[in-house]
Amino acid sequence: MTAPLRLGTRGSALAMAQSGQVAKAVTAATGRPVELVEVVTAGDRSNAPVHRLGVGVFVSALRDALTAGTIDFAVHSYKDLPTAVAPGLHIAAVPARLDPRDALIAQGGRTLAELPPGATVGTGALRRIAQLNALGLQLEVTPIRGNIDTRLARVVGPEADLDAVVLARAGLARIGRADEITETLDPMLMLPAPAQGALAVECRVDDQNLVELLAVLDHAPSRAAVTAERAFLATLEAGCSAPVAAYAELAEGDTGDEIYLRGAVISPDGTRDLRLSRTGTPADATEIGKALAAELLDLGADSILGHDGHTGPGTQQFGSTE
Repeated sequence: MTAPLRLGTRGSALAMAQSGQVAKAVTAATGRPVELVEVVTAGDRSNAPVHRLGVGVFVSALRDALTAGTIDFAVHSYKDLPTAVAPGLHIAAVPARLDPRDALIAQGGRTLAELPPGATVGTGALRRIAQLNALGLQLEVTPIRGNIDTRLARVVGPEADLDAVVLARAGLARIGRADEITETLDPMLMLPAPAQGALAVECRVDDQNLVELLAVLDHAPSRAAVTAERAFLATLEAGCSAPVAAYAELAEGDTGDEIYLRGAVISPDGTRDLRLSRTGTPADATEIGKALAAELLDLGADSILGHDGHTGPGTQQFGSTE
């Protein structure tokens, strides 16, 4: 019998769910059995705010296990990956992306507009905090940590202490809790994090058989969108505390498919909010992202990010999808 492929994953409900889904897809497409191998990351062991944890805290242990050969491949929430290329590793597939938008879960089934001034809203991302503040709704935004169940319990549990929380819609869908969403937030109000809703299936670059085997899961439109968003992020060279957002959509244009990329850099207090968009072909996804970032830097995005735009590549870390 063929030995099972070892798929490394974090142990949270979300990570296990999305890794399990990828494992089933690999087996269905190739006939190869897959077993999940839990790997504990530095981010899982810490209670510190996500933006203070540093680069790659949710992926470095998985990548170490890949490099050491104790697992054959890994599944990451793509937005957790630093933008710098990991030597010896390869993103073999970007499966079809789920809805990348953010979602509100509020007491009483309320929407964002229905929350009264002073309502408490919890989220773990500075990107969301900044955009909520920019809306001018006089909300009390509170940084929170924890997995999806822990965060939802702050609103819907018997010991609820918040009026609402904002989470990634994709994560809620992957663990079967999308029915608790009271509003899916329009990107015009809340632009997602780069690569939100997407998964990255990673293996060793020298394992050519596995590279080819996993490629069957790749979804070209999702990869193109994520490529544009992450090129935007990498060019900004945003640090771990930077409120940067990006959302690329593919649509049919006059001469074929086009990418429509929106990007934003927002100060944490919401008083400065720079947003631009750019279009191009999927083949030019990287250049679209780079060009949009350069335009925002010309408008002063570097002053919001707290650097001169040259702090060094690959320093991005936006925290877990949860």
